[in-house]
Amino acid sequence: MKKTLTLGKLAAAVTLTTAALSGSTGAFAAAAKSPTLSDADFETAKTLYFQRCAGCHGVLRKGATGKSLLPEETLKKGQKRLEKIISYGTEGGMNNFDDIFSKKEISMLATYIQMEPPVPPEMSLDMMKEYTKEYVAPKDYPTKPLHGLNWKNFFVVIERDAGKAAIIDGDNHKIVSHIDTGYAVHVIKGTEHHKTDAKPKDEVGRFWYTIGRDGKVNKIDLWQTPDKMLVAETKMAYDARDIAVSGDGKYVIAGGYWPPHFVIMDAETLDPLKVVSSRGINVDGEYVNEARVAAIYTTPNEPTWMVAIKELGQMWQVDYSDINNLRIDQMDTAKFLHDGFFDPTGRYFQIAANASNQMVVVDTKERKLEKIIDVASLPHPGPGANWTDKKCGPVGATTHLGKGEVSVWGNDPIGHPDQAWKMCYTVETDGAGVFIRTHPDSQYVWADQLKHPEPEVQQSVQVFDKDTHKIVKTIRVTEEEGKAALHMEFNQDGTEVWVSVWNRADASNPTGEIVVYDAKTLKEITRIKGLTTPTGKFNVYNRMNHKT
Repeated sequence: MKKTLTLGKLAAAVTLTTAALSGSTGAFAAAAKSPTLSDADFETAKTLYFQRCAGCHGVLRKGATGKSLLPEETLKKGQKRLEKIISYGTEGGMNNFDDIFSKKEISMLATYIQMEPPVPPEMSLDMMKEYTKEYVAPKDYPTKPLHGLNWKNFFVVIERDAGKAAIIDGDNHKIVSHIDTGYAVHVIKGTEHHKTDAKPKDEVGRFWYTIGRDGKVNKIDLWQTPDKMLVAETKMAYDARDIAVSGDGKYVIAGGYWPPHFVIMDAETLDPLKVVSSRGINVDGEYVNEARVAAIYTTPNEPTWMVAIKELGQMWQVDYSDINNLRIDQMDTAKFLHDGFFDPTGRYFQIAANASNQMVVVDTKERKLEKIIDVASLPHPGPGANWTDKKCGPVGATTHLGKGEVSVWGNDPIGHPDQAWKMCYTVETDGAGVFIRTHPDSQYVWADQLKHPEPEVQQSVQVFDKDTHKIVKTIRVTEEEGKAALHMEFNQDGTEVWVSVWNRADASNPTGEIVVYDAKTLKEITRIKGLTTPTGKFNVYNRMNHKT
């Protein structure tokens, strides 16, 4: 991390973040019982916390996926205990940071979380509009791809700590472009086929939208030449996590962690059109100020978005048919909502409620809660996985942040009502993971183990058979110190599986890579090098056609 902060490309993002979260440090220091930091160290620790800790523990440090870090809890643990936790992680799902932070930075963070948290400012619609930029005018968009490549087999790859997105050709495994984006892009989503497609069908999958942890939104046009693929950008929050495109291709919606709101933008220009606060009363009847928008997905069959309000424990189904008279169906579910995915029909949305150790199922046709399924500790499916089991029929699955286990449940209430929304089976893995993936043409399911503190496990992915439910191979993706294996994605025809190697300890340099495996033999094919902290990878064809 100490190297990351010196990166020229991140300087602007860090400056914005620091400015956004600034407050009267002297007042906070005076209010805190003990200990204190100098103004300079306070600013540094605040930026580090925002970049690496706020996602799980909250900007106001009240906790969500991670525990509360308010002074009444942290002061009891004390400086040395807190430094140890930050350094080595916990068995409950927090990974180690001793290979990311320096000892001094760990010490500053341990002190910072014993002090009162600063309250960041709000962001108005007019402020967002000031950030909106056009790099290529819509009238100048090409009417056909200009590069002669198979763009539907492109992989759009997050280069997290470089503030970039890489476009990689899935046919020849070569990098097409590195595109400047916001700091720490969390998700990239493109236009998808929809039951009520209004956009030209040959353009589905062409446009992709990024959302960074600095709230910056970028629009990418895969038909452009590599030097002009970034066509527009804006900023809708100081901290954000997810984005989605309406089924008709007219709107983009992005959700803020801070301020807690979602913003609807014009998909062509990225001009912000409407802001909706997500603050409110949670499922326990308590008012929540930091009610963050954790996940947003476009429903494949309805003119709506699924919006997960993390701390409220509510799913909001937002109808974009008339954004001036916005209809929002609010469903009480469970806390704390995070990542999700649809069943193969596109009707049922399945999302993890981390703190409740449950998967929540929403019927998007009826716009109501369908079921809540008990699973293992801290479920986290990422983009999820669906396949057909010999006994249970169609099933969905998740990995877990808190336990080395894959939970598999039935998700076909029409064809297999006796198995629907019930646990079918579990698969024990060597370590807690973050992502699970498969393909309709593959016999195997892949799970990473990113949350395990031991390097050998963290650097390995496990593959199990859909019929036997047994692990058939543990693949050590890398053995390099300070690196981890995460996030799997299949290519267009399902013959390859791509796995990221994340350069945790050297996050400021392009020493990460993607390892490509044969989907049937599970043998390594090649390594795509020259990437900086490659995280999520999204195959255009699979994503536009909802293949999990």
